Amino acid sequence: MFTGIVEELGEIIRVTDTGADSVLVAVRGPVVAPDARHGDSISVNGVCLTVVDVDGDVFTADVMGETLRRSALGTLAPGDRVNLERAATLATRLGGHLVQGHVDGVATITAREPAEKWETVRFSLPADLARYVVEKGSITVDGVSLTVVDVADDSFSVGLIPTTLTLTTFGRKGVGDPVNLEVDVIAKYVEKLLGGTGAASAAPIPGRS
Repeated sequence: MFTGIVEELGEIIRVTDTGADSVLVAVRGPVVAPDARHGDSISVNGVCLTVVDVDGDVFTADVMGETLRRSALGTLAPGDRVNLERAATLATRLGGHLVQGHVDGVATITAREPAEKWETVRFSLPADLARYVVEKGSITVDGVSLTVVDVADDSFSVGLIPTTLTLTTFGRKGVGDPVNLEVDVIAKYVEKLLGGTGAASAAPIPGRS
C-alpha cells in the first residue's frame, strides 16, 4: 500500500530481457534503495514492484510480461526518470490517498496549459474507467496522488503546483507521453457492493511483479 506521495525521482539504469516474458529493471534511487531489502515493495511510476536485489543506491525488480503490456513500464529505457515511493507503514502520514500500486489502465497527456503559479494538465480517460473518476475526487497518475479538476466523457484534468512539477516526472513529460492510471479503489468496492455490473471489466493488473 502507498499514499501517492513521491519520495524521489529515480533513474532507470538497466532493462534486461530475461527471455521468460519478463525483464529485470535496475533503478537508481538514493532515498528509497539504501534501506530496501529483498521482498520489499517500491512503487515505480505507480506500479508496485518487488525488490529482488539492492546494490548501494540501486535496486532491481522483476517485471513480468503482463505488467509490461498493461502499464507504461514497457516503454522505459535507461536514463528515463521515474517516480519512486516506498510502501507505507502504520506510522506513515496519509498525505495523499490509499494507493495499491495496481494499474487500472494507461492514458496519455493530451494538453498542458501553463499558468502563473500552476499548470493544468489534461489526460485521456479510458472508457472503462470513466465511471470511477469524479470532479474533486482522487486519482493516481504515474504513482502521484492527484485531485481531479474536471471530467469530460473521454478526458480529465488536474492542476499541478510547482513542487509537483519539480519533484515528479510531470515536469519532464509532454503531450502524447503515456502515464499509468489507478482509480480510487474505494469506488470499485462500493460499485461491487451495490451490485454494479462494471467492476469485473475494470480488473487491475497484478501489481506485485
